[in-house]
Amino acid sequence: MMNNAQLNQKDLVYICSPYAGDVQENLHRARMYSRFAAFHNAIPVTPHLLYPQFLQDADSAERQIGIECGMTLLSLCDELWVFGDRISKGMAAEIEYAKSAYIPIRYFALVPREVKAE
Repeated sequence: MMNNAQLNQKDLVYICSPYAGDVQENLHRARMYSRFAAFHNAIPVTPHLLYPQFLQDADSAERQIGIECGMTLLSLCDELWVFGDRISKGMAAEIEYAKSAYIPIRYFALVPREVKAE
């Protein structure tokens, strides 16, 4: 087993991409973005791949629980990575939170490649 001294230090990055709409395609893309992060020396945090497994997005109370859990995870991350050119309402809230918490934000194209950093 490796100890902490043996592990490569990697940043926790919050993956910000759409969930609603074409859910199957958006989940596929979220997995692709998470894989991209993992292969770029980061630890991806992708709440919309986790919370819909046990919370119902169509139920407003359960959706709110998921949003609150996601924001808590975002507060622990080193960076926010935004993917694609469409910003959903949930993504906008994540971006605003990251700005207010001085979490660096990086923007990537729909097919992962960096296009801008804040």
